[in-house]
Amino acid sequence: MIDCKGRIAVLTSGGDAPGMNAAVRAVVRTGIAKGYEVFGVRRGYNGILNKEMKRMTFHDVSEKLQHGGTFLFTARSVEFGKEEGKQKAAEICREMGIDSLVVIGGDGSFKGARDLSKYGINVIGIPGTIDLDIAYTDYTIGFDTAVNTAMEAIDRLRETSNSHERCSVVEVMGRSAGYIALWCGIANGAEEILLPEKFDNDYDKLIEEIKKNREAGMTHQVVINAEGVGHSNSLAKRIEEATGIETRATILGHLQRGGSPTARDRVYASIMGAYAVDIIAQGKKNRVIGYRQGQVYDVDIFEAFQMKKSIDDYQYQVAGILGTRCDYKNM
Repeated sequence: MIDCKGRIAVLTSGGDAPGMNAAVRAVVRTGIAKGYEVFGVRRGYNGILNKEMKRMTFHDVSEKLQHGGTFLFTARSVEFGKEEGKQKAAEICREMGIDSLVVIGGDGSFKGARDLSKYGINVIGIPGTIDLDIAYTDYTIGFDTAVNTAMEAIDRLRETSNSHERCSVVEVMGRSAGYIALWCGIANGAEEILLPEKFDNDYDKLIEEIKKNREAGMTHQVVINAEGVGHSNSLAKRIEEATGIETRATILGHLQRGGSPTARDRVYASIMGAYAVDIIAQGKKNRVIGYRQGQVYDVDIFEAFQMKKSIDDYQYQVAGILGTRCDYKNM
């Protein structure tokens, strides 16, 4: 019989991402294997405040790996957003005997974890967000699945767009980060890509490019528009009125969050989940886990928030060369 080394709690917070279940599964099973009691927290930080914590067994996480979403559920918490709420959450963690809290989520979830650490709770962050917008890591759980889901949808749209000689405006997720749009732009061979980090709101220039493409014999075109640029329906109407080309807008929306995770999201999420327990066992505190240069690693949570992330200029330039956009020449 292995003596209990302590208690670990794991939660998912913010937007769901395919692969979160794999990460939870890895935390639970690795934790148990290393002699910890592991508790699953339902509904994110709200679940801590409501004491929705259940001790997990090895078999509680069976048959979870292949499913998207999060079986622990996720929810917003107005109460936790206040300092009194964070202090209360820390007190409840101590009351429940939680030694370490593993938080799987995006930037907002990590901010909550960072703030909670100020009240003495050891937090370990695992990046789970389809947006790929966390600066210290090259990979976030769910991005690969989301991109593949969007890519397949855009392939189908291009076929019907070709049949009707249309222009298609396809809006993908990414309020402040254009990584899904950029990757889909390259993978789908889009003629135009609009990113919140790069687009200068010069719609007249965009329309002129679409006109030139049609005059050059291009029968159909795809414009991939990031959510952060938005206004896809009005953009489609504007293009059609200015060019005479039938134009349709398709907003993929939360479709990109769902579906069975890809192998990459399952494997990397599993490794990150196991690594979270490993660094807890090593006595490390207040770390976030990332993937860089082919390796999983960890960094101080406060240091991680000092890092900034931007669109890779070379990838954006390649997208311009391979598509028909001309503004890459000015970079």
